[in-house]
Amino acid sequence: VEVLCFDSAPEAGDEFSVVENEARAREITDYRVRKRRDALGSAATPRTLEGMMQQLKDVGRKGFPLVIKGDVQGAVEAIIGSLKKISTDEVQARLIHTGVGGITESDVALANASKAIVIGFNVRANGQAKQLADSHGLEIRYYNIIYDLVDEVKAAMSGLLAPTRKEVMLGHATLKQVFNISKVGKIAGAQVTDGKVERGARLRLIRDNVVILQEGKLSTLKRFKDDVREVVSGQERGIAFENFQDLKEGDVIECYQVEIIKRSL
Repeated sequence: VEVLCFDSAPEAGDEFSVVENEARAREITDYRVRKRRDALGSAATPRTLEGMMQQLKDVGRKGFPLVIKGDVQGAVEAIIGSLKKISTDEVQARLIHTGVGGITESDVALANASKAIVIGFNVRANGQAKQLADSHGLEIRYYNIIYDLVDEVKAAMSGLLAPTRKEVMLGHATLKQVFNISKVGKIAGAQVTDGKVERGARLRLIRDNVVILQEGKLSTLKRFKDDVREVVSGQERGIAFENFQDLKEGDVIECYQVEIIKRSL
């Protein structure tokens, strides 16, 4: 079957509607064009792959919306399969539309309405599509190697994963004696039992195996009369906490750091 007079190539899976005459066809077409333009609204903030990634992180969305066009159906299916493999329960590629052929104005309109990125594999956008994408600040990315396409999408999706917090224990100390100093507050003499205690690290205060202070900071760390940066195992030192005075003999201090580890798919 040969069909003439289309302004762009149809895509695999498109449906054709048959009407009684050309006037009716134009009426339906004009209505659909108006509806599409109404959905577009005013020009939005420029949308790039990196910018969309940050936006999705801010609003907590787990879907990564994409419009994908390719030169042949086999390539499109291979891309779809690869993207499904890297998707997880926490973040996944949400395919708004996939198809064969060049990127059209309709693809850009759909991507804009869906807050998606348009990806072209061995295809390009026509003039109207480019103009519409520019007017809405929407990015169109082109690829000719599937692995490159999947790797970039994977990297962007990985950026949506919440980082992992890992505690690294530095050392422990036991409070031996507590002194109440006027105009200063409570200062404790403590002995480091293992590892080290260092200024700037995070601290917990434990009493009878119960956490009394979940996260504190040192206001004073002295070795004899000198301010020091750290005290190691076996040494004694004087300490005071910022905005915390409930110190008792026998309390145990945990000194630790928190590492933020980026996750990847």
